[in-house]
Amino acid sequence: MALNDLMISRRRALGLGAATLSALALAACDSEAPAPDATSDTPEEAQLDVTAYDDLISTGAVASDDEVAASEWASKVKEAGTLRVGGVQTSLLFSLLNEKDGKTRGFDAGLFQLLARYVLGDENAVEITQVTSNTRESVLQNDQVDAVFATYSITDARKEVISFAGPYYTTQQSILVMADNEDINGLEDLAGRNVAAQSGSTGPSILEEYAPEASIQEFATDEEARSALEQGRVDAYVIDTAMQMGNMTRNPGRYRLAGDEFGPVDPYGIGLPLDSDGVEFVNGWLQRIEDEGLWASLWQVCIGDRAGIEHAPEPPAIDA
Repeated sequence: MALNDLMISRRRALGLGAATLSALALAACDSEAPAPDATSDTPEEAQLDVTAYDDLISTGAVASDDEVAASEWASKVKEAGTLRVGGVQTSLLFSLLNEKDGKTRGFDAGLFQLLARYVLGDENAVEITQVTSNTRESVLQNDQVDAVFATYSITDARKEVISFAGPYYTTQQSILVMADNEDINGLEDLAGRNVAAQSGSTGPSILEEYAPEASIQEFATDEEARSALEQGRVDAYVIDTAMQMGNMTRNPGRYRLAGDEFGPVDPYGIGLPLDSDGVEFVNGWLQRIEDEGLWASLWQVCIGDRAGIEHAPEPPAIDA
């Protein structure tokens, strides 16, 4: 899978070690608090500035009729009048449902809303189908969605059954433990431990390579894995740093990151049907929002401002 709910670009060293990541969850509130994201269990300092977010999305470009007509994928979306997205609505930094106004916001959500605006002229013309790590390919194969935005790691195995646009972000793996756990401080301490990973994500295979003596227990969702950690059924939980950052932001003081990031650099992509010409269309749009500064502005609103980070990282190079 996949601040990967804070994504850390490997292309620009932000110097976010474990101490900084922990500090994120404890950042002080501003005297002038932004409009909250209406998530009752989210600390005030971690809440999204809804007004700034909505204003930003409304500035996104709209493609010309000729640009849409040149793509079979985009033409299908425009004819339907709705962009069907496979995604989640529980990811604090990337895609979270605001229960007060019924709108989903976050870094991934902002991207698919900008894409909907680009194709349809309406950022709200989106239909979200909930996906898990195990169902992201099937919803594309079965034509249930037009695209998947779900901190979706690009892998060779997945590219055999679907296509990817991007990547639009990169991350690595991190180890999450309870805050009072003093026994696990890095990879070497996972030997002989019960370690949670999310099934269908890249976590299990990376753990097998980097911590072969760990006992891996797979869970279907992030929530189930963290529940097992809190109940003591596992000793640690390994998944993308972005997911871990979201968990720490939402639960200040409950968890800590043990040691440094590890494993291969994990690129996030936008899932599309296999061999779809939507890849070229979406990559063109993605390059445009990067060039116009929208990508960086969206990252800042969704992640940087909530993490106390002044400058957005450089996005990864888009695959040709």
